[in-house]
Amino acid sequence: MKLALDPYMFRSTPLLELPRLVAELGYEWIELSPRDDFIPFFNHPRVNDGTVAAFKKELAAAGVGVSSVLPLFKWSGPDEDDRQAAVRYWKRAIEITAALGVDTMNSEFNGRPEQAARSEAQFWRSLEELLPVFEREGIKLALEPHPDDFEEDGKAAVDLIRGINSPLVTFLYCAPHTFHMGNDAQGIIEYAGDLLTNIHVADSFDHTGSSGLRYIVNPPGSTVRVHQHLDIGQGEVDFDELFACLAAAGFNGTITTCVFAWEERARESSTFMREKITELLTKQGIQT
Repeated sequence: MKLALDPYMFRSTPLLELPRLVAELGYEWIELSPRDDFIPFFNHPRVNDGTVAAFKKELAAAGVGVSSVLPLFKWSGPDEDDRQAAVRYWKRAIEITAALGVDTMNSEFNGRPEQAARSEAQFWRSLEELLPVFEREGIKLALEPHPDDFEEDGKAAVDLIRGINSPLVTFLYCAPHTFHMGNDAQGIIEYAGDLLTNIHVADSFDHTGSSGLRYIVNPPGSTVRVHQHLDIGQGEVDFDELFACLAAAGFNGTITTCVFAWEERARESSTFMREKITELLTKQGIQT
């Protein structure tokens, strides 16, 4: 079991200073999500081999490891030029991950819900090019359904991942997306079985609550996907249920705290989340 921090709220901290900061916050693992000085959102990585080597040295000095690298590229986007560019970006990101000695990457399908069939076709096309690269480097890929993606439902996403038919590709359950995935933690976790390898932990309000009027968005009927990444206890996700399900499933993968809502109190939030997740794991008899 690994307990990692997604340090997105600390993205103004220079990359080479990040390992020491994460260690100060009491974490032994980092999930490297998009950063302008590393792998930006939807663009080519910004680091050369020298920076990767220097970062690896700082990780060792701080006693911190990278649990996973999380790039976001439009590899399932309906635009073919965007898709081809995303595949190029993916290949460099995989090289960087291998150079760091990391064996796992996380990501989203990253298509469009209003063009779901086209996006899925683009996804398979990209996989045909990229799966051999993952296999060559021995890097695993954990995928999550995401609000406003071509697949948002948890069980349907598990089926899609099963269809890839590769031991390297697994399922990531993201707790703050609970109410977009079907609001069925137990059912999804049981359905995923051994495919479940990664958990993202943050809280969110149930956008379907109050007859769908938990939030007022304009114009009426807007397709916006409203959710938050809050500290545990600030939303409506049932974390006692979630961690009981993980215990029942014998989960032994990576749990990442991914709160994005409190940059003004990022240190306090990160420390609270580490302590709260540890408490929930201990309550269920899960060893970290």
